[in-house]
Amino acid sequence: MKGLDRVALEQVAEYFKSMAEPTRLQLLNALRGGEMTVSELAEQAGSTAANVSKHLSLLAKNGFVERRGQGTSVYYHITDPDIYSLCDLVCGQIAKRLSAQSNRQAAFRRAAKRV
Repeated sequence: MKGLDRVALEQVAEYFKSMAEPTRLQLLNALRGGEMTVSELAEQAGSTAANVSKHLSLLAKNGFVERRGQGTSVYYHITDPDIYSLCDLVCGQIAKRLSAQSNRQAAFRRAAKRV
């Protein structure tokens, strides 16, 4: 981000904001296995097709997914698989933080038992 002007930083923020919603992350994760229809994604996400379509529209607007029509069906796919590297990095950082928290809590419980 070094050297980016305000306009560029706003675009970066918009990009991250697109992923700041659990349903959208769930949709991105579902598309790891390949393209899917809105109804398939809705079933996997436990949501309505209308809600999934709304989220997919935002993801498409920000370049995460593209749609492909085939007959009466519309298929969505990931445009840049590198998004998963970013997601995996963030998930790894969260896992480390939770593990450290858990270790601190366990140490506290051990210390409290000795008192």
